[in-house]
Amino acid sequence: MKRVLFVLVLVVFQLSSKAQVRIPEMSPKAVIKQVVGLTDVEIVYSRPSARGRSVLGNLVPFGQLWRTGANENTIITFGDDVVINGKTLKKGKYALFSVPNVQSWDIIFYTAIDNWGTPKEYDESKVALKATVQDQTLSKPVETFTIAINNLETSSATLDIAWENSYVSLKFEVPTKKIAIASIEKTLAGPTPEEYYTAAQYFYQSNSDIVKGREYIDKAVELSKSVPFYYLRLKSLIQAKQGDKKGAIETAKWSISAAEAAGNKEYVEMNKASIDEWSR
Repeated sequence: MKRVLFVLVLVVFQLSSKAQVRIPEMSPKAVIKQVVGLTDVEIVYSRPSARGRSVLGNLVPFGQLWRTGANENTIITFGDDVVINGKTLKKGKYALFSVPNVQSWDIIFYTAIDNWGTPKEYDESKVALKATVQDQTLSKPVETFTIAINNLETSSATLDIAWENSYVSLKFEVPTKKIAIASIEKTLAGPTPEEYYTAAQYFYQSNSDIVKGREYIDKAVELSKSVPFYYLRLKSLIQAKQGDKKGAIETAKWSISAAEAAGNKEYVEMNKASIDEWSR
């Protein structure tokens, strides 16, 4: 009997521990992900609805700092530096605050993003950028608070905010040309020394085409302005595997000098041990 009771209690406990009451959120969360040119932009915010209430100037007072949404901070993330009204906003995450007024809004990008609502103590030093935009009255009211990224061009877009009869739009520019040119130049310049090193490492460790591995590590060494000791270590191992122990010893000695200059004792000892082995 006791065993039956114990099992029943255990089953009830397990069921109760898994049970979760779910109800709809009054201000559901939304996530916007948009690529502008070559720059990733993301906005995470909660969307309150008017529900018959007077919003701007009442529920959201004029002239006061607003969280620009509901619940925790509205967070906007830029994958690259952007330019707003001629000022640079560094890439990263920001709390999106605003100060709605009758004819204009102040849009504020704030570096502290862990507030519930507005900060208890507003710190002007945490304002990364502030911009003023004109309020455009809508003929048809927007029931649910909305943030969007619109007017997409290859080098710009607008951050749009709408609720009730109020609509504001803030243009931001992205460094598409700079990113594209850098990508083109990197691609046309060919692989980097590190990419050649990684390819050589694969061929050596996988016991596949050691000749190809030697070709790639030679290229990595050739293209390096200051050859890293670990490049030279790999080259010596490949040389030894090819049967060129004399060349491997010379390269290992070079690796020792580079490792000593870098203060890496581990590579110094590994190279010395290999030289002893290859000298027999």
